[in-house]
Amino acid sequence: MDRRNFMKTQLKAGLALCSMGSGLFLPRLVPAAAEPDLAVVKGAPGPAARAAVELLGGMKKFVKPGQRVVIKPNMSFSRPVEAGTNTHPEVVRELAAMCKEAGAAKILILDNPLAPAEACLERSGIAAACRVIEEGMVHQVDNERHFQQTQVNRGLSLKATEVMKEVLRADVLIAAPAAKHHSSTGVSLSMKGMMGLVLNRSPFHWKLDLDQAIVDLAAHLNPALIVVDASRVLSSGGPNGPGKVLGAKTILASTDMVAADAATVAMFEWQGRKHQPRQVRHIRLAHEQGVGRMDVENLNVKTVSL
Repeated sequence: MDRRNFMKTQLKAGLALCSMGSGLFLPRLVPAAAEPDLAVVKGAPGPAARAAVELLGGMKKFVKPGQRVVIKPNMSFSRPVEAGTNTHPEVVRELAAMCKEAGAAKILILDNPLAPAEACLERSGIAAACRVIEEGMVHQVDNERHFQQTQVNRGLSLKATEVMKEVLRADVLIAAPAAKHHSSTGVSLSMKGMMGLVLNRSPFHWKLDLDQAIVDLAAHLNPALIVVDASRVLSSGGPNGPGKVLGAKTILASTDMVAADAATVAMFEWQGRKHQPRQVRHIRLAHEQGVGRMDVENLNVKTVSL
């Protein structure tokens, strides 16, 4: 045996001796806990939103100093918080605060309203809530000069659409939808919510395959972070209500839109009964086309109560 092989044999023997409990031992190497695919936090809206993002690694994982950030909540209806049609203002405020803490150079909170813009801003409570973080972050965008014609790469139904210019300029897009029922698509969550960033939604409903177009747009815009506000769930009568509102007190966060939407569908009742994610066509299509995963049972899910 040459010297090199002799030394290898001696080293192996020494390691074996240490592991057999001779009074000496080697420390067991335990890998750090993996960050979950999906974080579910039960608690008050603001603290739960922060906790959910922290479980995924914190906002600094998604937002770097000097970056431009767009947060897309639901704020397109002139309805109060308790109606469940808009994202809870405390969730939006907390996301904006975390982005600022992470060093974002510009934070914009944007939606294209379906009701008069000023009424939406006032009654949703989002503009007032975010004013304490920074003035001028919250905007309703409905003028065509603020949109740009955009080709949708690999779109199967949606080939092109007009997208907000600020979204195209952003380094980071964060989806912050309210969890609610929708009369046309079953639910309106993060994927469906991306339609609030385009100018003209009519072709989605009347000229295109609606569910496939939702998948096409969501895959194209591809938010870095999804935070679903299920603090109140509008389980019927959506998207504008009135309908049955569940006091769910839950926030879900993920980097996978399909997983976030699928988990939200599975967790709550919709129109008085439970549904499987595969029963929502745009979720099933997104899973089948590799946009994300709806098989939540096979994902790493971390649930916390505050």
